[in-house]
Amino acid sequence: MTAVQSLGDTRDVGSTASGGGAVETHPVRRRRRRRLTGATFIPWLFLFPAALIFLVFKFIPMAEGIRLSLFEVRPFLGDIFVGFQNYSTILQDEKFLTASWHTLVLAGGQTVGAMVIGFFLALLLEGHTKSLWFVRSAVFLPVVAATAVIGEIWRLFFYPAPEGFLNELISWVGLGPWEYIHSTDTSLVSVMFVGIWKHAPYDMVLILAGLAGIDRQQYEAAAIDGASTPQRIWNVTLPALRPVITILLTLAAIRGLRVFTEVYVLTGGGPAGSTDVWMTRVYTTAFEQSEAGLASAGSVLLFLVTLILTVSVQWYRRRREAR
Repeated sequence: MTAVQSLGDTRDVGSTASGGGAVETHPVRRRRRRRLTGATFIPWLFLFPAALIFLVFKFIPMAEGIRLSLFEVRPFLGDIFVGFQNYSTILQDEKFLTASWHTLVLAGGQTVGAMVIGFFLALLLEGHTKSLWFVRSAVFLPVVAATAVIGEIWRLFFYPAPEGFLNELISWVGLGPWEYIHSTDTSLVSVMFVGIWKHAPYDMVLILAGLAGIDRQQYEAAAIDGASTPQRIWNVTLPALRPVITILLTLAAIRGLRVFTEVYVLTGGGPAGSTDVWMTRVYTTAFEQSEAGLASAGSVLLFLVTLILTVSVQWYRRRREAR
């Protein structure tokens, strides 16, 4: 005979199949229903204004852009559905292909340059000295300054005449005058230099945060083993900064692919299209050529490339951490 007894959170079962008399105790899981109260909705009330702003100014325009990329947009005449023809046109357009190459070169140069300079700035400004906060704040100023303002200032610096600021400086060592952003040979490099100057302090701050988490005993052990300063940086610092470097690469790649403001302010994509990047080409297609469908398709393609790049980097990072 089986006896079942429920007391509190346990139940005793005597199994007749095993000869009776055996008593087993099993926990009884009780599901508690969560009561919906006013406190449940309070966090959502705080999130609602931000969610509404994102919906109106980001997600709805994004959905509308995806829709327009499938149409030939004709204001006041009605849009014509063309499917993926806009995407095919962009992928075969010589100006878009040239702009994509400029974008890759600019993104790669700015990413590597900003990370290298930011790394050395972090090594120089690492420490707990009270006076360093002022130097760090001064170095970080390009990051918080408006990109349009930075572009206008550097346009003055790049003035191609011998009386220009940079030409006056390099004349002291017998160089120049150079044309900088006014020449097809040096314009892209000049824009890249401005991007490195602006983004290196941001990378410096993230690298400083990574340096603060490194155990100082590792440096002491390496010094005892006779490792020089470059060897300690290569064998201790860089491996410890691997997660930070992965994050920086992801952010810098996205930032480089979406570059627009500094290029538009400095050169507008010129001279002769030598600094035309993907976003300036999209802007020109939409607002100067009135091809909103093609421009929307270009924006969607850039979004897909950015998404694939981000997912790939995160997948690679997690795979490395799982080893």
